[in-house]
Amino acid sequence: MIARRSLLLAAGAAALARPAILRPALAQGEPWPRERSIRHVVPVAPGGSQDIVARLLARHLTDALGQSVLVENMPGAGSNIGYEHVARSKPDGYTLLAGSDSLSINRALFPKLGFDTTGFAPVAQGVRVPQILVVRADSPVRSLDDVVALARAAGVALGTPGNGSLAHLLGEQIQAATEIRWTHAPYKGGALALNDLLGGSLQGVLINIGAVTDHVRGGRLRGVFVSSAQRTAALPEVPTLAEAGLPGAEAVGWHGIVAPAGTDPAICARVNAAVAEVLRRPEVAGRIAALGLEPVLAPPEALGEVIRADAARWAEVVRRARIQPD
Repeated sequence: MIARRSLLLAAGAAALARPAILRPALAQGEPWPRERSIRHVVPVAPGGSQDIVARLLARHLTDALGQSVLVENMPGAGSNIGYEHVARSKPDGYTLLAGSDSLSINRALFPKLGFDTTGFAPVAQGVRVPQILVVRADSPVRSLDDVVALARAAGVALGTPGNGSLAHLLGEQIQAATEIRWTHAPYKGGALALNDLLGGSLQGVLINIGAVTDHVRGGRLRGVFVSSAQRTAALPEVPTLAEAGLPGAEAVGWHGIVAPAGTDPAICARVNAAVAEVLRRPEVAGRIAALGLEPVLAPPEALGEVIRADAARWAEVVRRARIQPD
């Protein structure tokens, strides 16, 4: 995992070092993006970490690209309303999509979609999003072993942001590896699950780390494990799943940008370079770090590889666990 990450960083650095080569290709055709504002479609409701990252990038890309980047939330149907809208949009660079790991998951979860979730033009991975299991600060659960023991002795109810979410799929992997079953409580978003956890209706919640960093730092919740290969800088006291005894059970999402299939690769490369420049800005880097997320500097092709690999991986989990969408 470390070697792969190093290769991606190296490839990203090489790609970002060549902006002068990319811009002339754009100049030969339409002077993108001078013609009009850029729409940045966010396929989820406002307020969550995906929306926060999308708005943060859009605000700073407005300056980096010299054109307004306007956020438009288009939630519903597990993000598929926004996804389909962008998939059917003209591939001219003036419509971008705030993509995430659900692009890979939805291909298996919704077999009758009218568009190919892996067919978007990759632009920038943006940030990596580890998952985390959190419990109340007064919970006796402090480790994965405690979760396993509780599930076997008395049962345990764990919430997630919904059926087919990355957190749900991670939970299915853990249950298969530990040979236990817990009661899965899917919610219409992570905020509702966290409310019930804080209120005592759940024993824990599996969720993306950006949704709970402040709760853990404030002492209201305790992190049991994170799903990344290494501990996160935001919550360094929380062990990884590998440290908890489950090596290989990693599940890291992403919040980034894709475009309609057929978008000029030079436009994708230019946005990719702009995103990398934005992620290096101290105010952006600080906000990303505060959320517990990790910036990714890699070329568009690297994101395409992530989407394809995750689609194959999660399709098997969806099939084996017989997961149905909410």
